Amino acid sequence: MYNSTDIRELCEEEGIRMIDFKMTDLDGRWRHITIPVERFNDDIFVYGIGFDGSNYGYAPVEKSDMVFIPDPATAVVDPFTEIPTLTMCGNVCVIGKENTPFDQYPRNVSLRAMEYMKAEGIADEMLIGPEFEFHLFDNVSFMVDPQKTAFTVDTRQASWNSGKEGPENAGFQVPKGGGYHIAAPHDIAYSLRSKMCMYMEDWGIDVKYHHHEVGGSGQMEIEVELGDMVDMADKTMIIKYIIRNAAVQEGKTATFMPKPIYKEAGNGMHVHMLLMKDGEPIFYDENGYSGLSQTAHYFIGGLLKHVPSLCAFTNPSTNSFKRLVPGYEAPVTIGYATSNRSAVIRIPAYAKSPAAKRFELRNPDATANPYYAYAAILMAGLDGIKNKIDPSANGWGPYDCNLFDLPEDEKAKIQSLPRTLDEALDALEADHDYLTAGGVFPERLIEIWLERKRKESLEISQIPHPAEFEKYYDL
Repeated sequence: MYNSTDIRELCEEEGIRMIDFKMTDLDGRWRHITIPVERFNDDIFVYGIGFDGSNYGYAPVEKSDMVFIPDPATAVVDPFTEIPTLTMCGNVCVIGKENTPFDQYPRNVSLRAMEYMKAEGIADEMLIGPEFEFHLFDNVSFMVDPQKTAFTVDTRQASWNSGKEGPENAGFQVPKGGGYHIAAPHDIAYSLRSKMCMYMEDWGIDVKYHHHEVGGSGQMEIEVELGDMVDMADKTMIIKYIIRNAAVQEGKTATFMPKPIYKEAGNGMHVHMLLMKDGEPIFYDENGYSGLSQTAHYFIGGLLKHVPSLCAFTNPSTNSFKRLVPGYEAPVTIGYATSNRSAVIRIPAYAKSPAAKRFELRNPDATANPYYAYAAILMAGLDGIKNKIDPSANGWGPYDCNLFDLPEDEKAKIQSLPRTLDEALDALEADHDYLTAGGVFPERLIEIWLERKRKESLEISQIPHPAEFEKYYDL
């Protein structure tokens, strides 16, 4: 935990020449601005650094300056810069007589969600643990031109390279769908993942484990230990930054796209969660279903009631819904169960102790802005607790069976997740009062999100697809 004096001492110790400030835009990308260390002073923590938020996707603030206020507690030496650089995250404020947090800024939304939970007396801490699935490729190319729409990805471990001639082919390709926990030499990214994890540990992120995932064509996973919700949103941004930059260092490229390869497993970002109050877990009850308390069941009920609209924040890309299809361990129906990967909420059977008792939401993916997504998940769960939404009484399970294998007439009785981004946006437009409760999500932010994502979806829907040429060219 640094203050401004610590920052100056750290800069001297590490030979820092530049100080970098990382900000999050509306979509969840990092942007940054950098100053020479000689320009650093205490005023930056008071008056901040001005910028044009409209270029970040936010609605403009009339008659006010928008400024970034760095948080010295987030300071760390960036391992990916040639010039020794200290980097910091922080918050965005509107400057008046006093700094006021900018209500659309993602980190401020997540902070308000935590404040709302505490003010309601429900809990004082939300712990979450995301699972980060991603693909590592040797190269990628893509283009969207009027006369040509195409993409190509490649990795030498993919089964499509088994017949490739040349000294670079050692014959250890991974079969399609056969990558889960595969060992070296098939697992060509083992050392790179370990390096990524060491970068994370150096940045203060506790890694649980890493392994190769199901997708034979370069799918990986790194899972981290549970942590505070807002802090984990910060760390989600850091983890994605580390994975991408460490891949580039090794001459590879990493993507968190939910479905980069047709007919292969997609990349989710399952989110494990539990609530704490006065240092005690409130989701545990040894006599409850799967060891969960009634409070936990109400939280689940809120998630399941609102999950169609939640998808607008947890699965905010058109590509997201190419992952949420049957056959790839991704959820497609609304329900909960123990140890059931086909349910959108899964209760891990291995988490037995009171402090570990939790469940995971399996539909999110890492195209989400983590601050909005985690805050929305919390607000949906809190609504379930406040309104005593019982998931079993509402017919959402528990489903202790493989939902993919049910007869079609039984499947038809179970509510489905949205099948497209447009369906998720329609659900958000109809159901977002739980998000705006306590002023956590500003109504204007919901409006901007809907407008921006509808425009994005329409644009993509109008682009001719190569598969359409295959199906219709000769008609």
